[in-house]
Amino acid sequence: MQSNEELLKQLRAEALLGGGAKRIEDQHKKGKLTARERLTLLLDEGSFEEFDIFARHRSNDFGLDKQRPLGDGVVTGSGRIHGRIVFVFSQDFTVFGGSLSEVHAEKIVKIMEMAMKVGAPVIGLNDSGGARIQEGVVSLGGYADIFLLNTLASGVIPQLSAILGPCAGGAVYSPAITDFVWMVEGTSYMFVTGPNVVKTVTHEDVTSEALGGADTHAEKSGVAHFASANELECLEGIRKLLTYIPQNNREKTPIINSDDDPARECIKLNSIIPDNANKPYDMKHVIEETMDRESFLEVHSSFAPNIIVGFARLNGGSVGIVANQPLAMAGVLDIDASTKGARFVRFCDAFNIPLVVFEDVPGFLPGTEQEWRGIIRHGAKLLYAFAEATVPKVTIITRKAYGGAYDVMNSKHIRGDMNYAWPTAEIAVMGAKGAVEIIFKKEISEAPDPQLREDELIEEYRQRFANPFAAAERGYIDDVIEPSDTRLRLIRSLQVLRTKKVENPWRKHGNIPL
Repeated sequence: MQSNEELLKQLRAEALLGGGAKRIEDQHKKGKLTARERLTLLLDEGSFEEFDIFARHRSNDFGLDKQRPLGDGVVTGSGRIHGRIVFVFSQDFTVFGGSLSEVHAEKIVKIMEMAMKVGAPVIGLNDSGGARIQEGVVSLGGYADIFLLNTLASGVIPQLSAILGPCAGGAVYSPAITDFVWMVEGTSYMFVTGPNVVKTVTHEDVTSEALGGADTHAEKSGVAHFASANELECLEGIRKLLTYIPQNNREKTPIINSDDDPARECIKLNSIIPDNANKPYDMKHVIEETMDRESFLEVHSSFAPNIIVGFARLNGGSVGIVANQPLAMAGVLDIDASTKGARFVRFCDAFNIPLVVFEDVPGFLPGTEQEWRGIIRHGAKLLYAFAEATVPKVTIITRKAYGGAYDVMNSKHIRGDMNYAWPTAEIAVMGAKGAVEIIFKKEISEAPDPQLREDELIEEYRQRFANPFAAAERGYIDDVIEPSDTRLRLIRSLQVLRTKKVENPWRKHGNIPL
């Protein structure tokens, strides 16, 4: 008679094989790792503690009673990354195509509830064909149970999602609620309806990759924050991002010792702004020069490139960066840039990450397409996010700060804590040429030489308004600083603001213009 000890060994061995050797081989042929191989790479060595390894589905329809694999298509548990606790689930495509059943969902819900109790991040590795059709509405209920936990955990614990295979239909909405989404080029895709349905309904002929592949969601839709070349790079990216963020919304950000001198002068910045105000420069060079060496981790690098967001370190402490990018559309704010920036600002505010803003913005993008698609509403998201945020907020105006975009980009008027400008800053309602054409329209038209008079008036306007000193005179700018001093001034500002305490009026929640 087989002892319980022998049965335990047998069942564990069976569970570790997932869908069996043949399906594991098929998974590898697709260039994909198995659910357990992924967890081995993601977590610190030997730290994984599995839950519910012996769980089986309870369905008897369509012959499922004869197929009851252990684990039911998802591996769940806790582990550590850089010594810090995380909770994980990893869907196993070798078992029923990773399809979600009642028990599969229960396993995920269990670790999410535990993560909220403990105050630790949740990481989901998604590789699933969708709802298990044989279970009908029960599987749909399982999705909704997960969605509810995603929503309740939002802003309480970090939630990270990696799409490492298919993720379609209702399955897409759990990653969409989470804070950051990774995809892998060539092997992962997300869409609400697949190519066949699209062709039937809209008569569009499109591949899975073009419809919902990593590049599509990283560049066009903005659903994916990171697109990785392979699964190893993806999992390493998750490990790296976790070094910048706290375990939960009650903790401060981690401090990592830096050997980069806090008082290091950024001499290169004294000459980075071109003499011609309409000539672009790369704002990433400003970020990299002022932050701790090699610490900048860009988020959403391929989506809405006219605004830059990401994490970095200043004197070892984590900060969130929001910056206009003059190299892309002159750094103008449009719908995608506003949404991208707002989402990132709200994450940083939720998890106590100070914000550093580098501003060079000529305004909001004009045009019928932007107006008809709601630039007013979407632009208001970024305004709302900055105004609502109570973390330390420091702004550096490097060049242009025009119109309403000046207000939106963490101005003093919406509770920017420390606001600095370089001598090259131009803070005005609009550019000199546009202002002169409006204010002096009649005078220019009546002048003997209209072009000469217009040029004279533009120069006069620029001397009077297109500089940081009028704003500094009113206290809207705390100081005009040399670009080379930017790093030191940022570090000192954040040290002063470390004990900042601000509370918004009590409310159930605000009504952001979604």
